[in-house]
Amino acid sequence: MSSQVRVLLIDDETVFLDSMSKVLRARGYLVGVARDGAAGLEELGIHDYDVVVLDQRMPGMDGVTTLDHIRSTHPILPVIMLSGQAQMATAVDAMTHGAVDYLLKPALVEKLCERIQTAMEKKTLLEHLPR
Repeated sequence: MSSQVRVLLIDDETVFLDSMSKVLRARGYLVGVARDGAAGLEELGIHDYDVVVLDQRMPGMDGVTTLDHIRSTHPILPVIMLSGQAQMATAVDAMTHGAVDYLLKPALVEKLCERIQTAMEKKTLLEHLPR
């Protein structure tokens, strides 16, 4: 894994945020957390991140609405959507709104790390494309 990838976790489930942030930090990631979409957008306005891992279902601003805001301010920032619902329509909705990937909860750590790395590679390619 490349060193010091910055990951922002946005999820209203405190247990998930606490456990996943500890696991990702132990694997060398720099991890920020936000407990809802609005807090996540605020965090993105303050700090730079390489990848966002975003819960689809949250109270207040849901994941898709949060994703739309992220796309408007950070067009190439990769967003991996997480959902507890195994429904094709929710996955299609997330991808249509610009998510680079979609995982079901509970996501295996290895699978999430693979997807974060793939998202980083895509972001690096996009950053080097001529505009």
